[in-house]
Amino acid sequence: MRMYRTIALLACTAAVAATTAACSGATKPPTPSEGGAGYTVSPTSDPAKGSLDSFTWSLYAEPYTMDYALAYDYPPNTVLANVCESLYRVTPDMRIEPALATSYKQPDPRTLVYTLRSGVKFHDGTTMTADDVVASLKRQMDPATGSPWGSAFKNVDVIEKTGPLEVTVRLSKADALFHEMMAVSPGTVESAAYLKKAGKDYGTPKGGVNCTGPFSMASWDQGSGITLKKHAAYWDTKLAPKSNEVKFSFIEDPAARSNALLSGATDGAYMVPSSSFEQLRTSGKGKLLFGPNTAAADLAVLDFHGPLGNLKVRQALSMALDRKNIIKAAAGGVGVPAKAPAARGAWSLVPEKTATLYDTLPEPVYDIAAAKKLVQESGVAGKTITLVTSTLAPEISVVANAVQAAGKQIGLDVKLKPVSPDAYSSIFVDPNARTGLDLVITNGYDNTPDPLEFYQYLRTGDFGNYGNWSDAEYDVAFDRANAEPDPAARADKTAELQKIALREMPIIPVYEAPYSVFLGKRITGAPTGISQLYYPWAAMIGAAK
Repeated sequence: MRMYRTIALLACTAAVAATTAACSGATKPPTPSEGGAGYTVSPTSDPAKGSLDSFTWSLYAEPYTMDYALAYDYPPNTVLANVCESLYRVTPDMRIEPALATSYKQPDPRTLVYTLRSGVKFHDGTTMTADDVVASLKRQMDPATGSPWGSAFKNVDVIEKTGPLEVTVRLSKADALFHEMMAVSPGTVESAAYLKKAGKDYGTPKGGVNCTGPFSMASWDQGSGITLKKHAAYWDTKLAPKSNEVKFSFIEDPAARSNALLSGATDGAYMVPSSSFEQLRTSGKGKLLFGPNTAAADLAVLDFHGPLGNLKVRQALSMALDRKNIIKAAAGGVGVPAKAPAARGAWSLVPEKTATLYDTLPEPVYDIAAAKKLVQESGVAGKTITLVTSTLAPEISVVANAVQAAGKQIGLDVKLKPVSPDAYSSIFVDPNARTGLDLVITNGYDNTPDPLEFYQYLRTGDFGNYGNWSDAEYDVAFDRANAEPDPAARADKTAELQKIALREMPIIPVYEAPYSVFLGKRITGAPTGISQLYYPWAAMIGAAK
């Protein structure tokens, strides 16, 4: 639940979660009257038909780093997915498969033994060893690194080389999520020698990186663009790049991004501005596609000592939200009301469980009269609730204005507090930045296809528990789920966390929408979903004809 990356997502897509099973093929979407817009969700675009010398790709912002341990946002992860690799990886159909590790075994609940792939070459031609893996993982744990992924290692006692191509991880207690996180950024492997050589310049335009992915970083012209070149010695032949070069440009303005796509100045982009969906769809300049996502737009309570500390008030505010109109205004009509804090797409690890554990949830209730009654019963009618907003993106204001209007209808005085983009982002990393605030618009998504990853952030004292909500029953249920090695049984236990979260509402679900990508007429092959953050998507792109 990477809530402090919400600005990026709301600003550039308003696309917040898959509304169909992520591991299925194309499926029939909701009708417009149900909140959809005649769209179809599918994990990949049409396969490439040929090779390319190069193609161009638009990012909504310049990456602030290429350091795998610090990359915690869409722009850097979108680039790094093609340059650096993890022990395992999340596939376009939201499965977890081996990557730099060929397998792992778990001789007991607190020990994981990874067998590494032999013959893997870094971009400088050196061969990956267990020493590189140990150095890369330990670096995530080092407080001096300051990695936002450090919490993935909270239960790790020891990471050690136990063979030329074997690494053993010993845990302080059973932690099912640890292995799954080895499929995303925490599991990234870099050359130990290069880390030492680059020092403080690692991951910068000056120092670069030296990983194992299908592309290497040829250049980073700060403020202008990043160029990747094909890695000829890449180990995975099924993902051998179909293009010799990828050129990234940085276009912050949503209208300018759309114009670049329409004019052909850039061949493609993920997280397409929702305000341009219809124009791009009907332009004849390419294809607007939607793919699996694991995210939902939510309202996170920041202060449980004010009016929102009363459960009836949280329930009332949820009941007063006109979610279908919010979707029309904020997400181009592409989406559905969210049934739970973690989205449907987050339940993809065991797809057969999605129907019973998520689809059976009731639709969120829209009932102004009942909501007004709850406010009156709570004794807080007329009380002020402060909702933070930002001018960075119109979608943020759309949701904020809808919440304010809902509050007015039921007797709550919702005050909007506009802050700068930087100040908004600080709310998710600095507890002091939350002072005086009751509510914030968030975007919580799973990096992996396991909803337990999302629900871990509601544990007492967790870094992602921004309102310091605490529930002893919830904490016990989480530990029980995270100790369960079987994914299907773990899904059942995670459903208990979902049940408690819906009952207590520390987070108010708002809406879900699929991931978006636009492919110009000359290219195809890209995965369409959120897995592009960790899967080498650019290697799949080639000529459309």
